Amino acid sequence: MSYLVPTAEMERLARRLGHDRLAETERFAEATPDMRSAILTEAAKLAEEVMAPLNRGSDLEGARLENGVVRCSPGFDACYQAIAEGGWVGLTADPEHGGMGLPRSLSVMVNEMMSSACLSLSLCTLLSGGQIEALEAHGAPELKALYLPKLTSGAWTGTMNLTEPQAGSDVGALRTKAEPAGDGTYRITGQKIWISWGDHDVAENVVHLVLARLPGAPAGSKGVSLFLVPKRIPDADGKPGVANSLQTVSLEHKMGLHGSPTCVMAFEGATGWLVGEENRGLACMFTMMNNARLQVGIQGVGIAEAATQAALAWSMDRVQGRTLDGSAAIVGHADVRRMLMTMKALTRAARAICYDCAFSLDMAGAAADPAAREAHARRGALLTPIAKAYGTDTGIEVANLAIQVHGGAGYVEDTGISQYLRDVRITAIYEGTNGVQAMDLVGRKLAGDGGAAALSLTAEAAAVAERASGGPLAPLGKALGDAAAEAKALTRLLASADEGDRGAAATPYLRVCALVLGGTALLRAALEDGGAEDLALAQFHIQQLLPAITGHAAAARAGARPLYALDAEKLTATV
Repeated sequence: MSYLVPTAEMERLARRLGHDRLAETERFAEATPDMRSAILTEAAKLAEEVMAPLNRGSDLEGARLENGVVRCSPGFDACYQAIAEGGWVGLTADPEHGGMGLPRSLSVMVNEMMSSACLSLSLCTLLSGGQIEALEAHGAPELKALYLPKLTSGAWTGTMNLTEPQAGSDVGALRTKAEPAGDGTYRITGQKIWISWGDHDVAENVVHLVLARLPGAPAGSKGVSLFLVPKRIPDADGKPGVANSLQTVSLEHKMGLHGSPTCVMAFEGATGWLVGEENRGLACMFTMMNNARLQVGIQGVGIAEAATQAALAWSMDRVQGRTLDGSAAIVGHADVRRMLMTMKALTRAARAICYDCAFSLDMAGAAADPAAREAHARRGALLTPIAKAYGTDTGIEVANLAIQVHGGAGYVEDTGISQYLRDVRITAIYEGTNGVQAMDLVGRKLAGDGGAAALSLTAEAAAVAERASGGPLAPLGKALGDAAAEAKALTRLLASADEGDRGAAATPYLRVCALVLGGTALLRAALEDGGAEDLALAQFHIQQLLPAITGHAAAARAGARPLYALDAEKLTATV
């Protein structure tokens, strides 16, 4: 299936969100609109011409483990080299180590393209980017000097090793051990599961960041440390030397992402180096994970865009029955049109949330005024769980609708459309499940500041709604204003609610926030750009999707009692 990068839409959205202001900061002075256009043009060529042609083949012939060696899908090695040679791995990395030093706002846009084109391969570069960020923030000078140039250039790739069979979201339950070797290194022993790109044959070395427990460490997450463990230990010249004491035990047999090797890794006294302080490993790893959560949200948007393009193309060709508007193909049927409009509106709304989050996080580190940096940091922190959860939920919903548009042809494998749903389904689970994101939103983020950051977003929505009053968009402004008022009231309620009721309300509250943010973004586009498509999508979103807020808000207000009306024994009893 072909894929065309929506570069014009990406740039319009970036301008509308204020991305041009990045070039006014000292840190991102080079990130001018012209630079952004040049970057997106080149990235689009790579995505469309090099990555997208590999996507279907990677699903049919995924990674495999042969005699202890992981072999990747055909074409992945050459494509990865093109990614590395183009400097795409180090787009945001420090120029001191060979990176471009560009804003995260640009990396999110590039990652969207790559995710649309071939999610399995794009995941490799995402992991390396996260590891680069973690080492820049927490690595010792000698580790930075040796590893960052290699990771930034793409010569070596990075992973994160958190999960164990008994320790998923509860990372503090991990059992992997780290024993001091007496020479400044540590011996890492344990097993990790679900390690994306844990081994492969597209680069010369793999660098693992591994969470493990030191002797005598406190129980739980407070006793977890982070270690850098390379597949091959660098020699005196910094080249991959002897093999470390680790191996890929097996590859997971997955529902999707067949081209991404997901490994069970065994560390058998492997040599590792401490990253950051002892027993502060989870905080160090969260530097990587917070970036990854936003990037995973945009993976969902990328798949939504690709699936929408495929469904639109099918709807223009498939002829079935007499249509309402006289179209020759099924695009003229009302229910098909409903699905297509839903797909386009959800994709644009989720993209706007992710781009807004990226910009806020960039400005949190680049704005000249300390108060502005703090405000952007709070906004970015609040938007991160929404971007991750809503972006990936959107990817799943839109990919599912794409199958429905295709009808029976979508369920059989000949069209390949099911790959989008199978590939994107994991994004709601990895890098913190969407339930964890919702709990983070109502816990750390909402309760942490009494709802101040969330209330600022509802105020922005109300302001956009007010701008629409008195004109032809007044009914849309009224509906958005009412939704913003509901979100405001719900925010105040949950900010002071007890932990149980907040937890029960977490997922519906996140959806309320996302729908208001999405409606705001689309109405703003209609007000400022005013194109026929902008107007149509704003109207559709606000009239067809935004009303769901009423149900979500009611569920959020119901509290925890309905969820626990049955005790665990009755809940799990068979009839």
